[in-house]
Parts: sequence; structure tokens; C-alpha cells
Amino acid sequence: MVLVRFGDMTFQEVAAAAAAGALVVLPTGCTEQQGPHLPVDFDTWFAEAVTNEAASRLPTAPPVVVLPAIPFGPTPEHRGFGAGFIDVPVPAYDAFVRAVLDSLADQGFTRIVIWRGCGGHDLESTVGDFNESRSGTATAFLPAPPFHEIWCSIGDPDVPGGHADSFTTSIVMARRPDALRLGRIPLGESAQPDWNDPALDFTSVSATGVVGSASHASAELGHLLWEASVRTVVDTLEHPGHPVNGVWPRPTGG
Repeated sequence: MVLVRFGDMTFQEVAAAAAAGALVVLPTGCTEQQGPHLPVDFDTWFAEAVTNEAASRLPTAPPVVVLPAIPFGPTPEHRGFGAGFIDVPVPAYDAFVRAVLDSLADQGFTRIVIWRGCGGHDLESTVGDFNESRSGTATAFLPAPPFHEIWCSIGDPDVPGGHADSFTTSIVMARRPDALRLGRIPLGESAQPDWNDPALDFTSVSATGVVGSASHASAELGHLLWEASVRTVVDTLEHPGHPVNGVWPRPTGG
């Protein structure tokens, strides 16, 4: 039996995977409003589902294992909607992620990919500090989220996005249709916020929680977006490239 989920393994199997040079994937999610039509766990579900699917398509030598997704993160821009969020302050979140990375390195894992399911997770300093302190023993890689580029290549670049938008809604239509509140998809589109505003508040541009437009979604489009997302994760895990503060050697057998 080929195991890709860290949580399914015994501790002896985890030790064996580390000794075999396994690549570890840490998905990071969020719990936050996703408009009136989508569940608040989308970011967490998507990060874990897409990385597990990608890992299952990779060669088994060296193995790839996927941790359970972190379900909470910094989400202050959603507080104005009054419910549906778990907002972890940035210092606490950064310290938590660093503790996870250190735990993996202490077990002998040398290569770690952090796959961010939420665009608000700025972990560059955390990853850089980890790589510097673990130089020569372990390296973490923080790829840039690819979803805007995927939408522009498969969807319609003229349809604005940002949050709970047509990309997200299409993925849910295709992969979690029972979780979709079909009759509640907002029509129209919101203005775009200042994404660099440290006091970003989505209620300043959206009354529904959708940033951009969710009304251009379809299940057909969702299947295409899902497959493109999985292929992007596969490519990332096969060829991680250049992480913060160091060059990651290409995995053997990748």
C-alpha cells in the first residue's frame, strides 16, 4: 500500500519515510467567509485535496507525504462580516508554522514544501529563517500561489477575481457540489481592494463577501481548473526550484 497522507501512517512508517528521503508537503488553509454560497473551509479543503491528489500521481521513490492542512491562519480582512472566521494573529501563526517545520526537521525530513491555500499567508521570513538555521540539514520551499495565472489561462482573464470568485465557485461545483448553495451565488461584481493595505477590510468593497465575480462559474470550468491546479502541484513537487535562502537540488526519481 502506497501512503501519501502523513496522518494515515504509523510512527514507524513516518520514520521510514524520512530515512528514505521523503519530500513532505505542508498545506496551509484558512477558515473564513467565502460568500453566501460556499463553505468556510474551502481554502483548507482545497489545499489538502489538491496536494494529496498531486502526491498520489508522483513516483513512489523517493516517497511524497502530505501533512494534514493547517485549518486556521491570519484572516483579519474577514472580521467585518461578523462570523465564519478563525483569525490567528500573524506572530502566533508564524511561530506555529515554524514549530511544524522544526518538528519535521527533527524527525529527519530534509525537504519540505509549504503549499499555501490562502493568498494572505506571507511566510517568506519564517521560511527564510528556518532555512538559514537548518542550513545543510533541511530546506523548506515556498512556491508562489499559481491560481490567478491558472484562471487567466483557462477561465476568462477579463472576469475579475480575488475571493470566493468564479475560480473558487467552479472548483466547488466540480468537486464538492453538495457543499454549494447554488441559489445564493451573488450576481454582479465587486470593486477591487488595495491588496497592499495592512488594514485590508473586504467589507469596504463587497457586501456579499465575494471579491470580483462568482457568477461566471461552471462545473465544466471547475474540472479544468482542478486538473490544471493538480498538474501545477505535481510540477512543483517534481521540480521545486529555488527556495528562500538556498538552492534546492532536484529530487532523485522526480
